[in-house]
Order: sequence, then C-alpha cells, then structure tokens
Amino acid sequence: MNYDIIVIGSGPGGYVTAIRASQLGFKTAIIEKENLGGICLNWGCIPTKALLKSAQVFHYINHAEDYGLNKVEGSFEFPNVIQRSRGVANKMSKGIEFLMKKNKIDVILGTAKVLKDKKVSVTDQEGKVTEYSGSHIIIATGARSRELPNLPQDGKKVIGYRQALNLPEQPKSMIVVGSGAIGVEFADFYNTMGTKVTVVEFMPNIVPVEDEEVSKHLEKSLKKSGIEIMTNASVESVDTSGEGVKANVKTAKGNITLEADILLSAVGIAANIENIGLEEVGIQTDKGRVLVNEWYETSVPGYYAIGDLIPTQALAHVASAEGITCVEKIKGLHVEKIDYGNIPGCTYCHPEVASVGLTEKQAKEKGYDIKVGKFPLSASGKATANGNTDGFVKVIFDAKYGEWLGCHMIGEGVTDMVAEAVVARKLETTGHEIIKSIHPHPTISEAIMEAAAAAYGEVIHI
Repeated sequence: MNYDIIVIGSGPGGYVTAIRASQLGFKTAIIEKENLGGICLNWGCIPTKALLKSAQVFHYINHAEDYGLNKVEGSFEFPNVIQRSRGVANKMSKGIEFLMKKNKIDVILGTAKVLKDKKVSVTDQEGKVTEYSGSHIIIATGARSRELPNLPQDGKKVIGYRQALNLPEQPKSMIVVGSGAIGVEFADFYNTMGTKVTVVEFMPNIVPVEDEEVSKHLEKSLKKSGIEIMTNASVESVDTSGEGVKANVKTAKGNITLEADILLSAVGIAANIENIGLEEVGIQTDKGRVLVNEWYETSVPGYYAIGDLIPTQALAHVASAEGITCVEKIKGLHVEKIDYGNIPGCTYCHPEVASVGLTEKQAKEKGYDIKVGKFPLSASGKATANGNTDGFVKVIFDAKYGEWLGCHMIGEGVTDMVAEAVVARKLETTGHEIIKSIHPHPTISEAIMEAAAAAYGEVIHI
C-alpha cells in the first residue's frame, strides 16, 4: 500500500491536510484511531460551542422580561443538553467522512506508529498490524488534557475537558483549575446552568494571554454572573476520599480548602508524541514538542509534523493552516510562511473574547509609540437593541506609521468580528484606512471603526 501522502490523525490539522493534498493530486491516506474529526470536532471546539449555545438560550429564556416578553420559567434536563452537544459533534464527524469520500482519500482506522524508511504500521481493533509506505508522512496526532502530578485525573471526581463534555448528571458545585479558554468556557456553561463554580488561576489575571484590560473586564463580568474567581492561587493537592473533592488551595493570604462535587483540571494540553515511533525513527523533540523547520519538516527527511505537536499556538485554525502550507510546499507551489504574529484567538464564554496581534503592554515593551482607541459597546446601537452592552473594542496603532499592532475585543459576537482585524493587518491597513472604510449601521462591527477613530481623536459616538 503505497501513497504519496500519509497523514496520521484526522483532527482539523490532519483532515484539512489530507483534503488539500488530494486537491493537489497526491494519492492520500489518513489514519485515525478513534473518530474522524479528532478532538476538536468530537471532544473540543464543536461540542463545547453547542453546550454554550444551550446555556445562552437558557439565559435568554430566564431573562425574557428584559425583552418585553412574558416571564417564562426556564427548565431543562441536563442529559438532553449533553445529548444535543454529542449530536452536533456526531453530525460534524459524519461530515468529515463525506469529505474523505468526496476527495478520494483512503481512511485507515487504527493506531499508527511511524517506522523508518517512510513507513507506517497500523494496528486495528482486532490487533492486526498492516504496514503502509508513503513518500511523505505528516504527523498530526494532536494533544490531550495535561495532567499535573498534584492533580491526577480519575475521570470521575477530578476530570479533564473530555469528561466535562459528557457528565451523566449536572454537578451542584465545581472547581475549575485554570482560566484559559477551556477553563473559562466550561466555567461559564456550568455556572449558567446552575452549578456553583469556583475558578482557580495561578496567574494574576484570568485568560492571561489576553490584553490586561480585557482580562479584568471578563473577570468582573464572570463574577457578576455568579462565578467565584481566585487569581494568584494554585491547587496544591486534592482529596477524593470523601463524597466529593477537597482542594487545598495556596493563596497570598495562606492555604484554604475548597469543596465541590467535581474538579475540572484545565491547565493546558500535552502533545500526543508518546508511543508513535518518533524515537525509533530519530525524530527530534524538545520539551514535549516535535521540532520542525519553517515548512514543518522534522529532523528526518520525509517526515513532517503540524498542529499541537509542534511549538506553535495550539489552535485548530493554526493546525489547518500549517497542514495546507506543508503540502503546498511539498507540491512545489510558491508558499508564504505563516505569520504567527497574526493569529486570532477566541474564547467563547459570555461575553466572548477575541484578539489578534500585540497587547498594549507588549507594544510598549517592544518600544512602539502607540495610539490606543477604545469604544464601549454601551454606545453601540446594535448592542443596545440586542440587550447586551457588556464589553468594548480596543485597538492599538503605531503612532509613526499607522500600522495596526493589535485588536482586543470583549462582548457578544466579537469572535465573528476579529477576522476584520486579521485581514486588515495582513494587508498592512492603517488606522486611517479603517476609519474611512464605511461600516454598516447598525452592527456591532461599527465598534471597530469607532475604536480606530477614538485612537485618532475622531470618534463620533462617545
């Protein structure tokens, strides 16, 4: 069984890579040990958004009077909410099956291991081992929930994101350790549905990669919604011997004990690099990631790695872009390197968070003379009509040349707006060009134009 391209892993890195390879005329196979679509479609990006949508609808029902409607007593069956989320994930996975057939990609089910001489062995569920060879082997095995030594996951009382998506019943209380995108999204979902949630974050601010103003605003919003948040705090140990979980938390004021039904560990991810043959082939790794060059070639010719395996942003859209870039380079096309400074990040809690480029602090640290503009959604006609004015848009420009250095947004719908800033930065658009680009009224997107105008003292509506 010889192929031009063999892709190991069918997440948003792997399946996109396989499709683009097939489009370019390569005979392509993709290997998956579980479900097509990988973690993102089955246990990550997609099902979490389905849960958050259910929570948003539940919130609207319970606030019907805010929209001039008769009061409604909202209720739900927790298993039904989970079932809808699983249904969405299953539908998307079947969609990937269709795409594989459409693009004439061979799907090989089983556990893969790379071998020398550009070969891959696959062990199926019956234990049968089959070898395949390919001119190019692209490894896209993704990542899993990272386990800390002091927070061992038992899958019942101390869980990772996978179990959090499929709990048999709703916990009355939950401790969430870590406030990155995964932690904050689950905290928001469970809190909205009625679980008492406490977030424990080691850093001074939640969503610590975001602009500080956005982080502080989100913390204020989440606290207002009922979530307890502890920053500059760390869980030192857990006790699961009783009915629930007791967490020993170290804070600036001393150690305290938190009790809950369940503890969700959301302290990051670990790349799936074990037991896939990297050592035997001689592929170099460092700090749990595969080392690659700018075209995703590993230290061994003919073997490549993309996505969460390598030391770039662990985001689905990054993995997809890396896979496309990788196979286009293999084909010999003229390919641009990915600009990792222009990667958008999104957190889908309520209010949503979206950003791209430098934070204000980073811009100052790099020595830029900057212009900063902010526009509150409380001044937006569309946000006011929507009944949700919580948030703002913040833009940062280089004062000398007008270069758009960063864009940071918090509010309803901002994850759908951040692409404007990504494209504009790619095209080297200046602040004045944004101001002079007419935005439709009434839309939330006007806030981007108004924030740019605020940076230059030309804002109209505040």
